[in-house]
Amino acid sequence: MLDKIAAAATARARPPSDVTLVAVSKQQPWEPVAQVLAAGQTVFGENRVQEAQARWGDHRQGVELRLIGPLQTNKVAEAVALFDVIETLDREKLARALAEEFRKGGKTLRLYVQVNTGEEPQKAGVAPAEADDFIALCRNALGLNLEGLMCIPPADAPPGPHFALLAKIAARNGLSKLSMGMSGDYETAVRFGATSVRVGSALFGARTPA
Repeated sequence: MLDKIAAAATARARPPSDVTLVAVSKQQPWEPVAQVLAAGQTVFGENRVQEAQARWGDHRQGVELRLIGPLQTNKVAEAVALFDVIETLDREKLARALAEEFRKGGKTLRLYVQVNTGEEPQKAGVAPAEADDFIALCRNALGLNLEGLMCIPPADAPPGPHFALLAKIAARNGLSKLSMGMSGDYETAVRFGATSVRVGSALFGARTPA
C-alpha cells in the first residue's frame, strides 16, 4: 500500500513523504491493530470517541489519533482530551464548543473542516458554497487554527471531481492539507493532491458490523 501511495505521489512530482497514511482502526479488534502498529504505523483514525477511548486508553504513547467521524458537542471535552486531530468540524455550534474547550483547557488540536462536496443530505459537512464563510468564521471570530479540509465523495460518483473541488476550496483559503481518499480511491486522491488518506478495509479487511 505504501508503495502505491508513493507511486501515485511520484506520478505528480510529489515526494511520497507528503502523504500520510491514516489507518482506520474503527470497529477493529485490538490484535490486527496491534500488528499494524508493530509494523511501524503511527497514525490512526477513529469514528467514535468512546470506542477510541476503549481501544487506545492503554496504547496512546507514540500514536497520533485522528477523529474522522461525526463529533457531538456533548463529547467535545472527551475528544479534545484524547485526539490530536479532528477532521470533522462541520458546523458553527461545534466550532464554538471547540473554541470554548480550547480556552478552558489550554489545549488546542489540529482541525479540518469537513466539506460535503456532493451535498448529500445524509452526510455531514459544510456545503461547498458555504465553506469560505465557515472557514472565515472559525478563523476570525473564533480564533481556531485550521489545518485543512476533509471530504467523503458520494459512493456512486467518480471521486476525482470531488477531490478537485476540495483542493480548489483549500487553495483559495490558504489551507495546505487535504484529507481525502479511502480504501477504494486513495491513489486517485493522492493524484489530486491528498496529503492524508484514510484507509481501513485495504489494511485490516472488512470491518465487523457495529
